[in-house]
Amino acid sequence: MIPGCIKSLLVAAFSLVIIFFSNTCLANDDQHKKAEEKKERFDANGKAHHATIPLPVILYSPQKGWSVFMSSAFHHGEHEVDGYKLVNGKIVPVDLSVKVYDVSLTRTVVQLFLVLTLLVLIMIRIAGKYRRGIGTTKAPTGLQNAVEPIVAFIRDDVGKANLGSKHEKYMPYLLTVFFFILSLNIFGLLPGSANVTGNIAITAVLGIISFFVIVLSGNSHYWSHIFNPPNVPLGVKFILVPVEFLGIFIKPFALIIRLFANMVAGHIIIICLISLIFIFGELNPAVGYGASPISIAFTVFIYFIEILVAFLQAYIFTSLTAVFIGMAIEETHHQDGHDEGYDDAVIV
Repeated sequence: MIPGCIKSLLVAAFSLVIIFFSNTCLANDDQHKKAEEKKERFDANGKAHHATIPLPVILYSPQKGWSVFMSSAFHHGEHEVDGYKLVNGKIVPVDLSVKVYDVSLTRTVVQLFLVLTLLVLIMIRIAGKYRRGIGTTKAPTGLQNAVEPIVAFIRDDVGKANLGSKHEKYMPYLLTVFFFILSLNIFGLLPGSANVTGNIAITAVLGIISFFVIVLSGNSHYWSHIFNPPNVPLGVKFILVPVEFLGIFIKPFALIIRLFANMVAGHIIIICLISLIFIFGELNPAVGYGASPISIAFTVFIYFIEILVAFLQAYIFTSLTAVFIGMAIEETHHQDGHDEGYDDAVIV
């Protein structure tokens, strides 16, 4: 006879085996249901939603010529238009033998043109007021009250501080860069707009322009310090010269990455905070509603921080550009006079 305790252990083990395999079978039976539910889950990238603004599609094919129509004609990839279809966000010809060049205006390009047009109109309007004497013989009005202090700040604390007596030559470029980046940053905070300065291609163009301004402004003193550093042993020059040469390209690269990374980071944080509401809501509706006030509060806080960052990054890009230009146009120092002053100071 098997003792009662052993029988109980066998019954318990048998029950655990039955429960385990039954759960496995249920999981296999519900696999398709879970897969369907997974497809309907919240997507922070917005790929499952079709809230878009149609933009013009401009295509050129050597075989078919030009084709111009609105992007909404594709109906999110369900329809074909003029022999073209939308596959994974890319326009491809139905006939694979046809070659096509897509020169359509993206959301980033459209917003870039809109911001540039608005900025030019505002500045022309303000300049017209100055020509009429408003702001010189009379008190400034309207947007002049907001723009004039900014222009004076960039001139005094960025231009004069880094470029000295030559600041007037570079002020048009510095002011253009500052207001252009600031306008793009501010418009990028509007709901539904594109984060233009969060596009590495845009910041790269700005950095390349600054690179050419810096390089073309370099005088003989600047280039001699790069390729023939003074008062440096010959053996050290073999190490220092390549480093200084790389610094010519690292400076604009730092401008590109700094602006791009800072503008992308803020938008990512805002998306993550908003997404938490829907993520918690999928776990439990009550948890989602409970997390909503906290997520919204933090989102509003980060949003105001992003407004500050919009001004700050425009100032940093402009200020660093002025610093690098100032290094390129710096005149030769009288080393002997500095040495004598240093000796006098030591003696005293």
